[in-house]
Amino acid sequence: MDKNTFIKFAPSILVIFIFILQYNLFVTPQELEIKHREIVSEIANNYVTKAEMSNFKETISDMQKKIDKIYDILTIKKGV
Repeated sequence: MDKNTFIKFAPSILVIFIFILQYNLFVTPQELEIKHREIVSEIANNYVTKAEMSNFKETISDMQKKIDKIYDILTIKKGV
């Protein structure tokens, strides 16, 4: 790249460079890691894991079985 070409495109290059700096289009790895931690913690606070959901379903199923047994015992004793 010769000097005249550089001088011709220098204002455009400068404007693009200032635009990049002004709007923080590029982030550092540290900033990216901090944002990643924030996202992961927000997800952990708002959503459940697949294992927790399956444990919850098992608990509900066990409760339903116990309720059914209690209902059967009550209906047999009343003679319904």
